Amino acid sequence: MKNMSIDNTNIPSQSIVVLGSTGSIGVNTLDVVSRHHQFSVFALTANNNHELLFEQCQQFNPVYAVMVDESAAKALKEKLLASSCSTQVLSGKSALAEVAGASEVDTVMAAIVGAAGLQPTMSAVKSGKKVLLANKESLVMAGRLFMDAVAAFGAQLLPIDSEHNAIFQCLPAGENYSNSVSKILLTGSGGPLRNLSLEDIRQATPEQACRHPNWSMGRKISVDSASLMNKGLEFIEAKWLFDVPPNRIEVVIHPQSIIHSMVEYIDGSILAQLGHPDMRTPIAHGLAYPARIASGVSSLDIVAAARLDFEAPKRDHFPALDLAIHAAGSGIGAATVLNAANEVAVDAFLNEKISFGQMTDTLQGVMDCAQWQEPVDLESVIEIDTYSRHLSGDIIAKIVAN
Repeated sequence: MKNMSIDNTNIPSQSIVVLGSTGSIGVNTLDVVSRHHQFSVFALTANNNHELLFEQCQQFNPVYAVMVDESAAKALKEKLLASSCSTQVLSGKSALAEVAGASEVDTVMAAIVGAAGLQPTMSAVKSGKKVLLANKESLVMAGRLFMDAVAAFGAQLLPIDSEHNAIFQCLPAGENYSNSVSKILLTGSGGPLRNLSLEDIRQATPEQACRHPNWSMGRKISVDSASLMNKGLEFIEAKWLFDVPPNRIEVVIHPQSIIHSMVEYIDGSILAQLGHPDMRTPIAHGLAYPARIASGVSSLDIVAAARLDFEAPKRDHFPALDLAIHAAGSGIGAATVLNAANEVAVDAFLNEKISFGQMTDTLQGVMDCAQWQEPVDLESVIEIDTYSRHLSGDIIAKIVAN
């Protein structure tokens, strides 16, 4: 990536950690960073993709590179030793939390997919960082505990998911909007299976489910988009981010992915944020907030876009959405159970152990028989998550056996 920085903004210099730098959000974050001189990279982290992380280290020369996988860390260290790059290699999950909470760091991009991102993201929050939240599972699993920590430790939380970033941009800055906003309209493309019959949806292949019509994403989030579980998780996230009850959040299918979400006010006004479906826009917004910087995204030609369509989600075709909406009104524990079950089910589907339809069967089975006490701290959240994963595995084994 060539540095194309020619901006004259007066945003302060920031030392950045990118949690999950080899994923799609991480790659896009570094693309934006490469365009602006105000950002320096303190640490990059990944699970096991040492090849790409090595390339990123050569370009951005971070102080630290963290690999969760021990063997991948060893391979990365060997490559760096043979190069001119001075980056130090750390390994293991604890190292993620260490770099996220380091005193030298100003901003943390939380882009690790799934429950694995919760603890390092919370470390950044408890260190009072500017946290760019692309890991929705942190709020899905920890909810009020997470938001209370943001307030208690003086962290600045900025949403990076395109939908929540759009909502944030459409809300009045620095004002109590609880009495002026009547509804949040959470948009979604409907995913690659939107126009299929219920029977065809249940038999969809991993290839079909990952073929998103508008966005380039990782396989897990692509499957979530195909099942509308991603929209359900975003529903839960919106509840906590914007402190609104579930009955004031509405999911709207918008196939073009031009409007990224909307906010309806009590006077009848609806404000919307529009743009190309490109994650660099919300990433640039979060990095520079409250200023604006170039993201590398081309201008939207609204005339060429020609039309914007909207429809209600087909709830009978995509029951995962209703499971998530129900969990949103049932406490942190319910959302943690559902999220864990979904991660296990998606992994089983991508490995062709169960069908697309059996993912939802798994979620329903787990929600029907899981038992838990409402978590009071992060440790109890992790316990529920672990319990739910074991339960999900047992239910999948029964499904496969039958």
